[in-house]
Amino acid sequence: MEYFNAFWVGGLICMLVQILMEKTRLMPGRIMVILVVTGAILGAANLFAPMKEYAGAGVTVPLLGFGNILWEGVKKAVDQDGVLGLFRGGFTASAVGISAALIFSYIASWLFQPRMKK
Repeated sequence: MEYFNAFWVGGLICMLVQILMEKTRLMPGRIMVILVVTGAILGAANLFAPMKEYAGAGVTVPLLGFGNILWEGVKKAVDQDGVLGLFRGGFTASAVGISAALIFSYIASWLFQPRMKK
């Protein structure tokens, strides 16, 4: 039953993302950011843990899981180090390469003018 739950929940997430891609003018990068932020919000609202218990990899493999990992790392670091944990937590919880990719992507969004799909 674990595989079935992971399959249908992960498939539902992918279906919703595909609908966003097809029916809106959102660029793929923005949709990915929406998924990461949603995972962090679900973690902050204590809703991600029950979803993870139910669906396992169906929830943790998509970008929702990455957002939750960042949230957990920041929360733990803030509890230990206070406000400085905001800057350290996400880096220690995730791979350095992934964190660097996020930072450089964010900087690139400041430097270059993104365009909407036509």
